[in-house]
Amino acid sequence: MKKIYLIRHAKSSWKDETLNDFERPLNGRGKRDVVFMGKRLKMFDVKPDVIYTSPAKRALKTAKEIGEEIDCDKKKIKSVDALYESSYEQYIELIHNIDDKCSSVFIIAHNPTITEVGERLSGAILSNIPTCAIVCISFDVESFKEITEESGHILFFDYPKKHLKD
Repeated sequence: MKKIYLIRHAKSSWKDETLNDFERPLNGRGKRDVVFMGKRLKMFDVKPDVIYTSPAKRALKTAKEIGEEIDCDKKKIKSVDALYESSYEQYIELIHNIDDKCSSVFIIAHNPTITEVGERLSGAILSNIPTCAIVCISFDVESFKEITEESGHILFFDYPKKHLKD
């Protein structure tokens, strides 16, 4: 059994218009939401073997904050250039190359691709994975190389707006 947690980065700031997309930080709501979702993961004792993250500032900060909330060793956070402005095919390549000693992984990245990946791997209609949302998909496989389209089952889909008011 393998589990992939697809996590969209927390809400980013558009305050400084001089920053390029890659450099945008989290805004106040994003900072609040990432701590909240990290605490929810900790409450359910979710521990990834590795966290793959886009190197964009908002995604990397999301990865670090969630990792801190769930007491995950910082060495388990791996920045992957291909997760920024990526495609479904790049996600699949990453997934197929995950060490099979791992059973549970986080992938923290961006829309629209993260929603597409969630839909294609699970066969579910997600429409939109909102900021700081977590979609956990399980796969009845021994190797990440065996993961194919519609081979996964969504265990949960959680996001801050289910619980918090702006």
